[in-house]
Order: sequence, then structure tokens, then C-alpha cells
Amino acid sequence: MTVAPDPLKRPQLAVSASIFRDGKVLLVRRARSPGKGLYSLPGGRVEYGETLETALAREIAEETALSVDIVGLAGWREVVPSAANTGHYVILSFAARWRAGEVALNDELDDARWIAPAGLAEFDTTEGLAAMVDNARRLLVP
Repeated sequence: MTVAPDPLKRPQLAVSASIFRDGKVLLVRRARSPGKGLYSLPGGRVEYGETLETALAREIAEETALSVDIVGLAGWREVVPSAANTGHYVILSFAARWRAGEVALNDELDDARWIAPAGLAEFDTTEGLAAMVDNARRLLVP
């Protein structure tokens, strides 16, 4: 008898974006695990058959109701299982420009703020967020 592998025991592919508007970046606070209570970037899992850009646009629209223009890949981060986190995630993070809409959060998030990137240190954020935002900002500056 063959047992199907547990999908939670495999790395999950996810996407996120540093969304910039008028020189500020959008931070969102996670309302549930993983990362509950921490500020992060909007995003989520890539579904089977989706391109990275399609997944990113869908996740941003679902979580924040915003439309964006995706500029490019800003970097990646890997989260491996630990005492604080039971999942294994590979997160590809993109730079994006706000195109339209005002922030309206879904139930996965409980706060959103447009902040100057220099103000990131004032927030409890997911690991590596400041470096990812800086990488994204450099992609947007000509």
C-alpha cells in the first residue's frame, strides 16, 4: 500500500510584494499563523497551474483589494520548520507599484500602513523584511 505524501511536509511556494505608492511601502499585519501579529508584505501561496505574477496579483487583490504593476523579482526568503513555525516556505518577493484601489483587508490581515521605508525599524516584522523592501526600492529607482 502506497501512502500519499503529506502536502504540509513539502516546501510551499509563495509570493509577496513590496508595493510602493508615493515613496511609501505597504506593510500589512498578519492576523493568523504563520507570522501572526507581525508586519509583513502582502502575498501568499502559489496555486497549481498559476504563474508567479498571476498568483501575486490574485493574492494582493484578495488581501488588500489593490491593483499593482509588478516590476521585478526583489529576492527570495526561505522559512524552514522550527519551534515557532511548522511550515516550510520558499517565498519569492517582488517589487511593485500601486496602480489603483484603496486598501481593504481580508480576514488574513488586521492592519495596513503605508510607511516610509526608513520607518521599518519601528515595527515588529517578519525576518528579512527590511532587506527585501530595500532590494525592491532599488528596482524602482531609475
